[in-house]
Amino acid sequence: MRDVLSELMEWWEAGETVGVGTVVATFQSAPRPAGASMLVGPDGAAVGSVSGGCVEGAVYDLAETVVSSGEPVLQRYGVSDDDAFAVGLTCGGILDVFVEKVSRETFPELGDIAADIEAGRPVALATVIEHPDPAWLGRRLVLRPDQPATGSLGSPRADDAVRDDAIGLLAAGHNATLTYGPDGERRGEGMRVFVWAFAPKPRLLVFGAIDFAAAVARVGAFLGYHVTVCDARPVFATTSRFPDADEVVVDWPHRYLKAEHEAGRIDPRTVLTVLTHDPKFDVPLLEVALRLPELAYVGAMGSRRTHDDRLARLREAGLTDDEIARLSSPIGLDLGARTPEETAISIAAEIIAGRWGGSGERLAHTEGRIHGETTPLA
Repeated sequence: MRDVLSELMEWWEAGETVGVGTVVATFQSAPRPAGASMLVGPDGAAVGSVSGGCVEGAVYDLAETVVSSGEPVLQRYGVSDDDAFAVGLTCGGILDVFVEKVSRETFPELGDIAADIEAGRPVALATVIEHPDPAWLGRRLVLRPDQPATGSLGSPRADDAVRDDAIGLLAAGHNATLTYGPDGERRGEGMRVFVWAFAPKPRLLVFGAIDFAAAVARVGAFLGYHVTVCDARPVFATTSRFPDADEVVVDWPHRYLKAEHEAGRIDPRTVLTVLTHDPKFDVPLLEVALRLPELAYVGAMGSRRTHDDRLARLREAGLTDDEIARLSSPIGLDLGARTPEETAISIAAEIIAGRWGGSGERLAHTEGRIHGETTPLA
């Protein structure tokens, strides 16, 4: 939804009606994640994608039907690999796509939600996508941390059950389909609710204002991270040298990281790269970083010799073997990278592999599904 929100808002603000198809669950090698959306505009324009091109035609036709009828539809696409071409989902995966009619009348809360997303304020949207009572379909609950929920899924019990789970998903920044009994019973079945978790962008902290840092910042911004470059040397830490960074901070790295953690701005989606090459900067920084369990990734650049010296200094500083084991050093995957840009790709590849459980091997040399199986949370 985030990728197509600007186009959706243009039509919504103009008072137009739009058909919106959203991936709400994926199985096997589905090409797009839960939350990916496709719009069918009032002029027939298609924006976005739910499958990378495999079933867009079918979703387009269904969206036009839903706009005409006003009735939302949950549709499953995909079969086994052997006959996937029969339905168009050539990767062999399975997608559940929820298609609904969106306008100012059907979705009056959209403006406030879009404003939250634009401002980087966390907001979650829960939508009933399956229920034995058709009147519940498409009902929404909007949730924000430390604020009362707005809207309703159909009953106070259902709202209470989904509220707690949705706030948890929002904290983790994950979209998911949740299953309950028809009135929100936690051990029941019959009602499925899709939760969009519009959390602020995950953070990429780049320490060391060198040429490699500029390339890492550029790749991090492309991947959707909020990028911070930090260095204690004001002559190097300038916005003109790092135009792709969201912010450039002049501070001692360990002091900045400690302050960010104490302020609650480090979460399990935060990744950190140390590119300083200088023990007086990177050892105090890593002392702090490797003791923060919230960090998803800690990588440090350097040669094998630099790495061995760094490990010795960290042990002298009192770090345990378990804490040191969290360090990815030398940083990145073995791609044979030479230039700053190639090295940035190597670092990004390691971060992506860690996030999704990838092996880093060539796909041509592996067997089984390309993507790990993803199933809805229950």
